[in-house]
Amino acid sequence: MAKISLSITLVILFCGLTLASRTKILPLSRTITALAPELSDGVCSSLVKTQGYACEEHLVTTKDGYVLNMQRILPRGKPRNIIPVLLQHGLFMDGVTWLLLPPSQSLAFLLADNGFDVWIANSRGTKYSHQHTSFSSNSSDYWNWSWDELVAYDLPATFEYVHDQTRQKLHYVGHSQGTLVALAAFSKDQQLDKLRSAALLCPIAYVGQMTSPVAKKAADNFIAETLYKLGIFEFSLKGGSVVKFLKDMCTETSIDCTNLFTSFTGPNCCVNPSLVNTFLDHEPQPSATKNVIHLSQMIREGTVSMFDYENQDENMRHYGQSTPPIYDMTRLPNKLPLFVSYGGADALSDVKDVQLLLESVKDRDADKLVVQYRNDYAHADFVMGQNAKQDVYEPLISFFKLQ
Repeated sequence: MAKISLSITLVILFCGLTLASRTKILPLSRTITALAPELSDGVCSSLVKTQGYACEEHLVTTKDGYVLNMQRILPRGKPRNIIPVLLQHGLFMDGVTWLLLPPSQSLAFLLADNGFDVWIANSRGTKYSHQHTSFSSNSSDYWNWSWDELVAYDLPATFEYVHDQTRQKLHYVGHSQGTLVALAAFSKDQQLDKLRSAALLCPIAYVGQMTSPVAKKAADNFIAETLYKLGIFEFSLKGGSVVKFLKDMCTETSIDCTNLFTSFTGPNCCVNPSLVNTFLDHEPQPSATKNVIHLSQMIREGTVSMFDYENQDENMRHYGQSTPPIYDMTRLPNKLPLFVSYGGADALSDVKDVQLLLESVKDRDADKLVVQYRNDYAHADFVMGQNAKQDVYEPLISFFKLQ
């Protein structure tokens, strides 16, 4: 990918923080679902229907009160007994991830063209999933979550909703953090009764060997922890505070900030620079500072564990033990068909970390595991690469059709 200016890449990665005030959280006891009214600037109206595809907006309320927006793209001709596919984006992104490329190259549209019933998830805290039943998104409790809660609440809510709407088991596609939450759930035998197969793009489980200088520097210097202690609970990517941090970090370290995007993701081989403007129209999205702390713990420790409160009493209160429980990747069920695609240039989903994950699933039947390695691909190529259609998506779709 051609070099992107410092100002653009700073916006792409970490463009600010929002201070959140404190309110109480009142968890719900059940999942609530509804067909959502269509917004003029919503995903369906602005990105899908304009391309000639039928699209529906849906709302799913998790058991802890977060209102998640989902999009459904239906194949043309309304065939019967169509199989659903759930697409789950990664960190600092939302469901628009799957629609950034032109329709002839976008995974979401390609799946619909191949007769699949496409469902796009948007995690809590992102633009279209920014509501809660009990408190404002400006509150600290709204942002009191890490990816543990995505495993415990968001993923079950979306799986259950798609399954209930379609009466079909679904295929799953995750990118980056979207693979992490799925792997964690599957390792605990969760959602398997609703699942046909899973495709993992840039799989994130072990991250102790990632080579991204930006991510490692932030983790090693406890940046997210410091922000949390200062009362900054929303890692919002539309402000100004983190820009100053990044500029200072660039000044004090050897990180080449003239190409910070590459420093974060690795050198993407196939992202057209003209796509950056499309990206900036929709991304990046906020996350919880607590979530960034959790990921930082994983980078430092090289483990796949639940959030560490770094206090034995707090861990005992949450988990009934003094250390956080692990997500055991060796417990991934052997009968679950997996498609794994990763890149040799990826600085976040590093080859050595992916190989640790693959070691955990090596004993499954040969027809239940497809591993694809693209030596020249980095992290963004899998969702923004102009060659991804033929390199990744067509083999992925063929894999789904075999299941």
